[in-house]
Amino acid sequence: MSRNGPPPQNAQLLVELVEVLAKALVDHPELVKVSKARSDRTPRVELAVEPDDVGKVIGKDGRTAQAMRVLVNTAAMKLGFGRAFLDILD
Repeated sequence: MSRNGPPPQNAQLLVELVEVLAKALVDHPELVKVSKARSDRTPRVELAVEPDDVGKVIGKDGRTAQAMRVLVNTAAMKLGFGRAFLDILD
């Protein structure tokens, strides 16, 4: 890891992780869109799914979304980021 932080391609790995997780959960995986939002040092990943599938990625009482956020944060720490954010767009 350099003094400037982790390489930018590491943020792309977080995007790919969220995409794999989301596609496994939804009924319309072809409509899953994951992107990296502009952020200074902390990666912010945005997830958009079909309106009918939003409940599947959020889960009961938000448990599925929280589990995805834990995985993203763990991966971010492993990749050299302090943490990362996952936004589920509706």
